[in-house]
Amino acid sequence: MSKKTLIVVGNGMVGHHFLEQLCASPAAADFEIIVFGEEKQLAYDRVHLSEYFGGSSHADLAMGTLEWYTEQGIQLHLNEQVTGINREHRTLETPRGSYRYDELVLATGSYPFVPPIDGNDRPHCLVYRTLDDLDAIRASSEGARTGVVVGGGLLGLEAANALKSLGLEAHVVEFAPRLMPVQLDADGGALLRHKIEELGVQVHTEKATTVITEGEDARLRMNFSDESFLETDLIVFSAGIRPQDALARASGLEIGERGGIVIDNHCTTSDPHVHAIGECALWEQKIFGLVAPGYTMARTLSAALNGDRDTAFTGADMSTKLKLLGVDVGSIGDAHAQTPGARNIRFNDEQAGHYRRMVISEDGKTLLGAILVGDNSHYDTLLQYALNGITLPENPETLILPESQGGAPALGPDALPETASICSCHNVTKGDICGAIDTGCSDLGSVKAETKASTGCGGCTALLKNVVDSELEKRGVEVSKDLCEHFPYSRQELFHLVKVNGIRTFRTLISQHGKGHGCDICKPAVASILATCWNEHILATDHVPLQDTNDTFMANMQKNGTYSIVPRIPGGEITPDKLIVLGEVAKEYDLYTKITGGQRVDLFGATLSQLPDIWEKLIAAGFETGHAYGKSLRTVKSCVGNTWCRYGVQDSVGMAIRLEDRYKGLRAPHKVKMAVSGCTRECAEAQSKDFGVIATEKGWNLYVCGNGGMRPRHADLFATDLSDEELIRTIDRVVMFYVRTADRLQRTSVWMENLEGGLEYLKQVVLEDSLGIGAELEEHMEGIVGTYQCEWKTAVEDPEKRKRFREFVNAPSQSDPVQEWTIERGQRRPVLESA
Repeated sequence: MSKKTLIVVGNGMVGHHFLEQLCASPAAADFEIIVFGEEKQLAYDRVHLSEYFGGSSHADLAMGTLEWYTEQGIQLHLNEQVTGINREHRTLETPRGSYRYDELVLATGSYPFVPPIDGNDRPHCLVYRTLDDLDAIRASSEGARTGVVVGGGLLGLEAANALKSLGLEAHVVEFAPRLMPVQLDADGGALLRHKIEELGVQVHTEKATTVITEGEDARLRMNFSDESFLETDLIVFSAGIRPQDALARASGLEIGERGGIVIDNHCTTSDPHVHAIGECALWEQKIFGLVAPGYTMARTLSAALNGDRDTAFTGADMSTKLKLLGVDVGSIGDAHAQTPGARNIRFNDEQAGHYRRMVISEDGKTLLGAILVGDNSHYDTLLQYALNGITLPENPETLILPESQGGAPALGPDALPETASICSCHNVTKGDICGAIDTGCSDLGSVKAETKASTGCGGCTALLKNVVDSELEKRGVEVSKDLCEHFPYSRQELFHLVKVNGIRTFRTLISQHGKGHGCDICKPAVASILATCWNEHILATDHVPLQDTNDTFMANMQKNGTYSIVPRIPGGEITPDKLIVLGEVAKEYDLYTKITGGQRVDLFGATLSQLPDIWEKLIAAGFETGHAYGKSLRTVKSCVGNTWCRYGVQDSVGMAIRLEDRYKGLRAPHKVKMAVSGCTRECAEAQSKDFGVIATEKGWNLYVCGNGGMRPRHADLFATDLSDEELIRTIDRVVMFYVRTADRLQRTSVWMENLEGGLEYLKQVVLEDSLGIGAELEEHMEGIVGTYQCEWKTAVEDPEKRKRFREFVNAPSQSDPVQEWTIERGQRRPVLESA
């Protein structure tokens, strides 16, 4: 019997997933498959499209390979647009010919909606949808200072992040009164706006653009209906999507009143031989703009072509968990309480920047929906309550309260039923995961490969890992301690790979020793490793996408969106001239000034654009960056020692300065603090530090692995009566052993406690050189000392790096139109919202 011809129009994520499902089924043998893709590239991951500006290529984002299509016998026609469909003769037309089909699948997706604004077709007015679009945005950004995104939804905020990654001053213009109006309520939208503006992206809500004209100080001017305007060098429209239904409409298929190809529960259109899946399809008057529903449609259609009429598309969960410009956002189910009788429970911590809202049923037993902004740690638990109808606890508010206020712990994997949906993109349940483990999968990677869980949007990654770890432990399998799903190595092993192989970029490391695109766990960890090994500037092109906000701008962001400036004052010793400079700078920029607990001076209240100017003045006066923003050495505190104190037995100030000058700039798994006391009276509080030095009549006693913070720990005595050189050599070895072997974000105290053998083992490695690596550790430290650079000095002297600190467009660089200030105890401070 001759094979039938099945044609798929569209080679996006949903079209490719349909092909994977069909080719893995018995029906694959019945069809000759032909695929048409309008783009010149093979199907790629649009969910992570913004990573294209972070260095990812099409190959990194590709969903499959040309070899796979060949192996499956699929005829692939890329860069070939289908121009017409003749349903009577079952043919379709392209500029290159005519093709006959028996079954036709339309996976044409959607196109960006561009509001009908006069001037929207001007040069540098762009959209954000395809890799070609991103290439156009990149080209437009050359020579540009500012960029505006029209649309404050999911894609709009992704586009704003892309503009920031290109070094542009980014603005978001939204017609609605809040950001993400579909997913968030007024309080959630307000907090998201506040957080995004803290990151330097200006948000303009309730703005209707009437016309786009040529600008005076920029390429373009957006004129708003309220007679205000905004000038910008490029505009990206990301104001929603519309179903790509032109082919279907022209062929006479049934189309919804507002667009979309009408389908039934088996994804078949009004023509029994034509089917539609993804964002072009309209099911019960709904267009689903997420990848998970599209994948469900793809599976449903594959089942139907295999003769399975029991599998049906009955809608999809539209819950989303995202990190937009580094800000956690989550939306679950009936987030706007539209269910009759629905009740709300809200938790709003403005100081911490956390907002959570639960929507529960009238009887208080069922979770209907939720909104989270600023912290998604509760998302997985709430989602499982909503999806699986788990009865809420007697006091449901405990599900969103912090543990310190009576909050309940996260819902553990054991509490989930077998039917619990873990991955909605690929419809993977807890039972599916257990089945994969029972049939031989022994780690997270193999479970993902078998079930496809967490290979769609990636929002279920943390929950999947918890379930896999729990089920493996139940079966007596040792659970992997890999850094994350993208690297099958611990931080210690990654450190060795980077050092031994001379790897200098995240892209090289993940391509050679990992997979995927990375995440918020591995990116900062690798950034720290690269900095420790090679000491390159933190704003090097390859490193910027890996950093958090503080490292990105080399300053600690404060709660009101301004930044603090902390110059290094080694050992707490400072000349009168330098004190005068600090006073002059603080006075010129009206900065709040405070002495820190580590004997430095903090200057608070600088805007992003002021940072380079302030640091330029401080560097000219002889100051260096204090690395207060990094996981690195912070301070070496000291008393005045024998120079002045009648009890002092050694020069504690001199030693503190020597230590601080030696270890400044060293990147570590966590922040490191040191102190030197000139006698046993311990005025510098050395025994509460990671490295504490106390003078004796014969030299120095060294204490290691103490810390303050939430879990204070006294340091342990490590060695006694050391000479200056012995002290330096011993600290070198301990520091480098810690940097090489500690886990991600692990303080020295926890690191030592986790070492097998603890303090005694550490003494053997460092003092007795039991591993024979003492000289290597010292050599590595010498390399770091020899390549030190003041990161701020390098930044202010580099015009390209200074561009990252531009903030406002149509306002003077030293103004802040957002923050309100007051005077307290003679200094300016931000007005508290509760005041």
